[in-house]
Amino acid sequence: MRRARPFEIAKQSVLNAWYSVKSNHGSHGIDEQTISEFETDLKNNLYKLWNRLSSGSYFPPPVRAVEIPKRNGKMRQLGIPTVGDRIAQTVVRDHFEKLVDPYFHPDSYAYRHGKSAHDAIAATRKRCWRYDWVIEFDIKSAFDNIDHDLMLKAVRHHTACRWTLLYIERWLKAPLAKRDGQVVAREKGTPQGGVISPLLFNLYLHYAFDEWMKRNYPQIQFARYADDGLLHCRSEREAIYMQKVIGDRFRSCGLELNPEKTRIVYCRDANRKGQYPNIQFEFLGYVFRGRLANSKLGKRFNSFSPAISRPSAIRICRQMRSWKLSRWTNADVDNIAEKINPSLRGWWNYYGAFYPSSFKRVLSHLNMILVKWAVRKYRQFKGSQDKARKWLRRLSEREPNALFHWQLGIKPAAEQ
Repeated sequence: MRRARPFEIAKQSVLNAWYSVKSNHGSHGIDEQTISEFETDLKNNLYKLWNRLSSGSYFPPPVRAVEIPKRNGKMRQLGIPTVGDRIAQTVVRDHFEKLVDPYFHPDSYAYRHGKSAHDAIAATRKRCWRYDWVIEFDIKSAFDNIDHDLMLKAVRHHTACRWTLLYIERWLKAPLAKRDGQVVAREKGTPQGGVISPLLFNLYLHYAFDEWMKRNYPQIQFARYADDGLLHCRSEREAIYMQKVIGDRFRSCGLELNPEKTRIVYCRDANRKGQYPNIQFEFLGYVFRGRLANSKLGKRFNSFSPAISRPSAIRICRQMRSWKLSRWTNADVDNIAEKINPSLRGWWNYYGAFYPSSFKRVLSHLNMILVKWAVRKYRQFKGSQDKARKWLRRLSEREPNALFHWQLGIKPAAEQ
């Protein structure tokens, strides 16, 4: 008689997890096995993984350490699990997420179904119209400093499922394999790059901040997107006090506010006068500041609103230049469209959602790049950017759907 496995984990949940991991693509782990290589013996690989998970004998391998550049020029360390480990994490995440997500605060926006960065930006815009002061905060190396004991306490609060508790604890303690071959034990943190890490991080911050704010300062509205957040205050005095108490709260949970990214901002607009060192802030790639807007009656006024931030605009312009379109002398407009339209569409869907005229000015930079391409491609334009620009203008009017930014009305200038 076959011995029953101690944990009841459905084979279908492992198969569903595989489909999820495959659709998300991703890099290899320390075993260097790619998704396509895992798939060559899929049935056997999934059965072995299910068998180990169900028997309690699954131990996650070390995660591969990878450094990626941050916008400020510093490096962020990611931990990349193996393909099999990503599948295992997805099985547990899908089970555990159903138990905890209903408890999360409505103003926690990151890594959640049905919520997005746009939701956080829209809520923040409305609150900036109602409240004069904002605390902009960022938690320093937040994922790397999660206290394991507090994390597991939070997990136990929501489930008694033995295999969920067992594997979450093992993933928290899984070592980090660095590029030089060194394997480092981890006593705190949950690595960015892991499938289950975002859910665990949200759970930790739910008790470290969200629920604590709801219980102790219900009158203060906030928005949190992972380790970035905003608090809306009625006065500078209240903002100074709240900045201190949230700093104390995070320290008690093993976390620390980033002093370079935490500050008090005065939401100055047409109705808010006076001077203050900080009158704008950045949140999720947008900058909030006073800017001209149209009222319902058609009158222009100064409103505190979001638009694409300067760092985001610089990054997009740099990306457009990296395409080196001027060297594509063998390509026509259709070839170029096939290459760049997906990026343009993605940028527009995100940065065109608020104050789109500001982002259109960023995309107009692409027309200057296309002028240089036309000058190099066609002999009749050699040495004359003006002729190339006029030709592109006529082409954009004749075929407005060829390039995505032309569909938005961002066409080469008629005169310059």
